[in-house]
Amino acid sequence: MATAVAVTISDAEWRVMRIVWTLKQTDSRTIINLLAQQHDWKPATIKTLIGRLVKKGALATTKQGRQFIYTPLIPEQNAMDTALTNELDQMCAMHRGTAIAHVLEQTEMSKADVQQLIDVLAKKLPTAPDTVHCDCLPGDCEGSCES
Repeated sequence: MATAVAVTISDAEWRVMRIVWTLKQTDSRTIINLLAQQHDWKPATIKTLIGRLVKKGALATTKQGRQFIYTPLIPEQNAMDTALTNELDQMCAMHRGTAIAHVLEQTEMSKADVQQLIDVLAKKLPTAPDTVHCDCLPGDCEGSCES
């Protein structure tokens, strides 16, 4: 896979990418068949999504005979990290920790995942500030952030 480039992926495009990441490489017919079963989407819609992902640089396309083969150009973990970071960047800095805690409460994780989080938090704790300052525009935050 090439060096990771930050690519914004829509919710529908994520479904295409998850198939390609799982299969490592696949043809459009396989993507269409899987998504048509899962989401009752039309082939034209799926082809449009694939085309957008190629244009964005998320998928490489090669022609084999009459078929196009698609391979991911961005690693799945990098795409997930970028998507989550982009979402968090849109939130008030003062409330990000609470939002992350709520997501963690609702997310099924392995013991290894939980231990990794404990380790990361233990490393952050000694240098964490007492409070995180609001980064909203003045008057834009809902009461609890205004200083």
